[in-house]
Amino acid sequence: MTTLPRRVDTVVVGAGQAGLTMSWHLQRAGREHVVLERRATLGGGWQDRWDQFQLVSPNWTAGFPDAPYDGDDPDGYMPRDEIAGRVARYAATIGAPVVLEAGLDRLRAAAAGGGFVLDTAQGLVEARQVVVATGGFHRPHVPAIADGLAPRVCSLHSFDYRRSADLPAGAVLVVGSGQTGVQLVEELRADGREVYLCVGTAGRAPRRYRGRDSFFWLWSLAERGEALGVTLPSVDKLPDPRRRLAANPHLSGHDGGHDTDLRQIGQAGTTLLGRLSAIDGERVRIVPDLHANLAIADRFYEERLQPTVDAFIAAAGMECPPAEPRAVADFEPPIVEELHLGQAGIGTILWTTGYRPDLAWIELPITDEMGFPRQVQGVSEVPGLFFLGSLWQHDQTSATLFGMPRDARVLAERMGLVARA
Repeated sequence: MTTLPRRVDTVVVGAGQAGLTMSWHLQRAGREHVVLERRATLGGGWQDRWDQFQLVSPNWTAGFPDAPYDGDDPDGYMPRDEIAGRVARYAATIGAPVVLEAGLDRLRAAAAGGGFVLDTAQGLVEARQVVVATGGFHRPHVPAIADGLAPRVCSLHSFDYRRSADLPAGAVLVVGSGQTGVQLVEELRADGREVYLCVGTAGRAPRRYRGRDSFFWLWSLAERGEALGVTLPSVDKLPDPRRRLAANPHLSGHDGGHDTDLRQIGQAGTTLLGRLSAIDGERVRIVPDLHANLAIADRFYEERLQPTVDAFIAAAGMECPPAEPRAVADFEPPIVEELHLGQAGIGTILWTTGYRPDLAWIELPITDEMGFPRQVQGVSEVPGLFFLGSLWQHDQTSATLFGMPRDARVLAERMGLVARA
């Protein structure tokens, strides 16, 4: 590993996929730089996932510049330790100048002459440029209503969850029906737990559509969509900036990959509920919106993504099987408006309620009212300060394994590391 220098041309913050990809671009351009990593080991944020975590995107998406996926199961879905190991090995492969255990306390403007000063756990470093590559999942978000929960009940965010055996005895109430929530419901049920699930407005997506994994179409739109005039909405085209925090549509990479259907999950024994509205000790009040939320999930793909994918297929002149109607389980769960946790035997509430940006350590006016960096294609309003891997940096694929490399190429052009295409 590298020793923290006193001065350097460029500092990259974060040694996950985004930071290492930027290191690759900087090396090719001959730019002096270091990569700061707050953890003691390489592997990026994947190291923070639970034990049975698996990628939702296929293995072939887990490539790096000059290092595409080279395993024997491109259409499988990697477990946590394999993807973390690939990140660590890539750092070694490219000889990235990583400084471990160098978490940041402050990033501020230098007193004179431009540039920045970074206060790290290993001391100060001055830099002409900084690339913040800390991803989009900073601070685990637990709603304020959790403060009213009885002390008896274990309250745990999915960030801190590792395995079912660690939880207290009893049923588990999972709050949030995005990718993480639905996968953890399946895991808990397989372990023999009774599970309740609070269903929000996250959609469902098919594992495969028109003969290909759904992520193939998202990758195609990110890489080729602009040239064909068919693209996903960019961040500036969102009808509501709050959509940047919307949960990803649910599907699974477990057991070889499969669709997830909330109605089927309910039919198989999970108790489905609407959104939580209040908690008073053991009593939980629930919004009677379950049926509406299930309907939103059922039609999400057909309304939001399928037309764009179909338009891409047509523009690319691809021959693909026709779309097939997706089966929806014939199950309409009862509406529950109040639940007593003790009477239901619930010992744990597992919050799969996402994350919020946390850039408070940057002592510069660069965040909007929601805490996201103000940037265009990774270039901030502060000269010399850049971002890579942020949620919705460009579109919904920006923080994914396959969308971030495109954003990195664009940012490298904007930084003058490579000639514009």
